[in-house]
Amino acid sequence: MSLDSDIIVDRRRIRRKLTFWRVMAALIAIAAIASFALIATPGARGTFASAGSIARVHIEGLIRSDSDRTQALERLENSQAAAVIVHINSPGGTTAGSEQLYDSLTRLKAKKPLVVMVEGLAASGGYITAIASDHIIAQQSSLVGSIGVLFQYPNVTELLKTIGVKVEEVKSSPLKAAPNGFEPTSPEARAALDALVKDSYAWFRGLVKERRGMDDTQLEKVADGRVFTGRQAIDLKLIDQIGDEKTAVTWLVEQKGVKKGLSVRDYKLQPRFGDLPFLKTAAAVTLEALGLGSIAHQIGQAGVAQAVDRFGMDGMLALWQPAASN
Repeated sequence: MSLDSDIIVDRRRIRRKLTFWRVMAALIAIAAIASFALIATPGARGTFASAGSIARVHIEGLIRSDSDRTQALERLENSQAAAVIVHINSPGGTTAGSEQLYDSLTRLKAKKPLVVMVEGLAASGGYITAIASDHIIAQQSSLVGSIGVLFQYPNVTELLKTIGVKVEEVKSSPLKAAPNGFEPTSPEARAALDALVKDSYAWFRGLVKERRGMDDTQLEKVADGRVFTGRQAIDLKLIDQIGDEKTAVTWLVEQKGVKKGLSVRDYKLQPRFGDLPFLKTAAAVTLEALGLGSIAHQIGQAGVAQAVDRFGMDGMLALWQPAASN
C-alpha cells in the first residue's frame, strides 16, 4: 500500500514538472519567434520601398507621439518609392502625437507625391493627419471630421467621501497638478483648462481652414465636433473625392505624373512589440492554455499596446469617442 502511494506521489510530481516545462517551452518559443521576426520581418523596421513602386502606409488606431514612426517615414522620404498612398483608419489620439504625424507626412509630401485614402474613419487627430495631403479620398460611408479638442479627466470626489478616504496634498501653488480628480475642480483650474482647449482648438481650426481652403462660413459648418460621411464631406470640402485605392493611384498618375502600371507595396511603420500579429496570437494561445481565457480574448480583439493605450493616454486629446450603446 505504501509503494502504491509513493508511485502516485511521484506521478503527480512528474506531471507538475511536465506542465511547468511545457509552459516554459511555450514562452521561450514565443520569445524566440519574436526575436526572429523583429530581425527578419520587413514590417518590424519599415518595409524597404523598392524603386518603381508606390508605397502603401497604414495609419490605424490611436495616434500618439512615436519616434519609431517618425524615423520610418524619414526613411521612406529617402527611399526609391515613386509615390505614397496613406491609408487612414483612426479616431485620433493626443494632439501632440497628431501634430507630430502631420509634420512627418508634410515633410514626406515635399519629397514624394502623396495622397490620403480614408478607410473607415479619419476623425479628430486622424483628420489632422489626413489634411497633411493635398488630396483626400474617402469611401461614401467613411466618417471624417470631428474637428475639436478634448481634455477629459475623472473626478472621484463623491466616491472618496462614500468610502471615507481623504487625499492630502502640499503644493507650491493653487494650479499645480490641477485638476487632480480628488477634489472639486476650482474655477481657476477650470479656466486654465478652458484656455488650453480653446488655444488648441483655434490651432486645429486654423489648420483646417488653411489646408482645405475654407472661408469662415464654410469652417463654421464643419468645426462643431461632428463627424460626416464621405458623401457629406465632399460637399463640405473636407475631402476631395469619393473612391478607393485605385482612385488614389489614378490621381497620382493623372495629377502627379507618376508612371502608369506601378505596383502598390506595403511600407509598414514599426509596430509595437505587443501588437505584432504572430505574437498576439501566440500570447493568446498561451494564456488560454493557462486558463486565462478572458485576457486571451481581449488580446485577440486588440493588440496589447492598443489595450494599454486606451487607459494610458493623457494630455490634450484630439479624439472622437462615440457613446457606447447599452
